[in-house]
Amino acid sequence: MLTLISRRMMLVIPNLIGVVIITFLLTRALPGDPAAYFAGPAADKQAIEQIRVKLGLDKPLIVQFGRYVADLGHLNLGNSLTTGQPVLTEIKNRLPASAELTLFGLILSMSIAVPLGILAAVKQGSWIDHTCRVVATAGVSLPVFFTGLLLVYVFYFLLGWSPAPLGRLDVFFSPPPQITGFYLVDSLLNRDLSTFRAALSQLLLPGLTLCIFSLAPITRMTRASMLAVLASDFVRTASASGLDSRTVILTYAFRNAMLPVVTTLGMVFSFLLGANVLVEKVFAWPGIGSYAVEALIASDFAPVQGFVLAMAILYVLLNLIIDVLYGIIDPRVRLET
Repeated sequence: MLTLISRRMMLVIPNLIGVVIITFLLTRALPGDPAAYFAGPAADKQAIEQIRVKLGLDKPLIVQFGRYVADLGHLNLGNSLTTGQPVLTEIKNRLPASAELTLFGLILSMSIAVPLGILAAVKQGSWIDHTCRVVATAGVSLPVFFTGLLLVYVFYFLLGWSPAPLGRLDVFFSPPPQITGFYLVDSLLNRDLSTFRAALSQLLLPGLTLCIFSLAPITRMTRASMLAVLASDFVRTASASGLDSRTVILTYAFRNAMLPVVTTLGMVFSFLLGANVLVEKVFAWPGIGSYAVEALIASDFAPVQGFVLAMAILYVLLNLIIDVLYGIIDPRVRLET
């Protein structure tokens, strides 16, 4: 297992170097001039040029990149021109909100999609199987921002069951003392059930939006993988040996069907990180997705670069976790390394 992890870690460095280079070049290729934006529409060319010199944008591209890499070496992602705060501080403050929303949506989706996919494979051709196909088709067809707006319209505007979609907590509640940055976890650790219920009520609709978005690929992969395993010889042998059907399905079939499902979970998690940007704007969620969008509109390079770099690190760590899970689920993966 340690050999597997070390080999995967060796691939992290060139991946991150490529991300840094591409991110730097892409932000410089964005339309708009940050100096002109912050100078204002009434500024003359001399004022714009002074701001450009102050920001270091008058230097050659290679000099700007060298300064950027040197700052990264000191864990300095620069300052946001729109907020005036260090980008690293902003990401630290906003990342738990995005992570809590993404994980909540993924866990909610898994709790529905995995049992539904198993039942659809076991009862192939039944109404459960047809329901699985409808859910998969609907999840692929509905854009995530449309789903969010529809849920807000139904559960907040029409029914009044949900609180106003204005952030992580209602205005009448204060955030719990920070331990993990996740409001649900921190409120439970502090035994504050009222704040927990308030945070959960705010989290339900955006989490359900991400859940609907991710249901389709998880359900389809679980069903397809289970169908392939259930048709294998060792499952038929286990059934012929008189083992209980639940034991055959969960112990033998599902464990061997988990590898494609785990791979799909990794892909879905990366998709949810991208979908978070739209969901956070719809629900006024104070995460790094909305932070990056605001910086992108303002042609603020530093937050955009910090956002992409943070997403790249999360994606690399996610792939490492998936590789470790492979070795736990199937020992043959460890032997091959």
